[in-house]
Amino acid sequence: MAFESVRAEYLAYLRVERGASPLTVSAYESDLADYARFLDHRGVTELSSVSRSDIVGYETHLLEQGYAVTSIDRHLSVVKGFHRFLVREGRLESNPTSTVKLPKPPSRLPDVVSIDMIASMLDLMDGTDAISLRNRALLEVLYGCGLRVSEAVGLDIDRIDFDEGFVRIVGKGGKERVAPLSGCAAAALSDYLERARPQLAKPAAPSASAVFLNARGSRLSRQSAHKIVSDAGMLVGIGNLHPHTLRHSFATHMLEGGADLRVIQEILGHADISTTQIYTHVNRSHIREEYLAAHPRARA
Repeated sequence: MAFESVRAEYLAYLRVERGASPLTVSAYESDLADYARFLDHRGVTELSSVSRSDIVGYETHLLEQGYAVTSIDRHLSVVKGFHRFLVREGRLESNPTSTVKLPKPPSRLPDVVSIDMIASMLDLMDGTDAISLRNRALLEVLYGCGLRVSEAVGLDIDRIDFDEGFVRIVGKGGKERVAPLSGCAAAALSDYLERARPQLAKPAAPSASAVFLNARGSRLSRQSAHKIVSDAGMLVGIGNLHPHTLRHSFATHMLEGGADLRVIQEILGHADISTTQIYTHVNRSHIREEYLAAHPRARA
């Protein structure tokens, strides 16, 4: 069985039946190409000949190449999914990856920016030109609504309800949810849509419904949004600020303010409460810091 042909079938399956984004398909293609090179170097020419020891050998190979545990986990997840597909389609009789466990990445608390730091950053974003108003609105929405960057740049005008104070989001897997629109985010969005967006919009551009536009009138890309957030962080001395850090900060500040974990889960669009529970650990760290700073006998 030729690796290239079945790999193409699998990528087509991801794209058409699973609705995977071009970015995801490209990442899978790259990981499978790396897996194919490993098998070729090992002398395995037929996928039907791949054994459990080959899969374990691939994991060892990735470790020796200096890959982080999270990267090894991703590579092996791709390989396991590929072999499951081949068995399901009747191309292989058995799955050599079925008993191989994925490495468990070390738990890591998300980065969080303080409330004061975010306020200072947004206060400094006080330009009145179209691009500045757009950038301010983007930051307010990312932090004020807890959106993923892909959700923010994918937001359409008709999904904003200023009267009710909500935005309707299309999240991971095409699932829809509603996120509250903070007063500051609503004000920044309204200002941008009224004063700035008409200057950026182009009659012939295909992104007539997009909220956030670039200077050419097209929908703002994720990469551009990343740069906008990173540049904003530099205003207050935060190097390489990531959009997801604003989402983490939103959740942490909500929890510190007394919000119910289930409510935060709904707003963030987490399918499983265990994903949201990481913020309880962040909150415990905050409680510990406050205790050490305030209690007269907290330190020996």
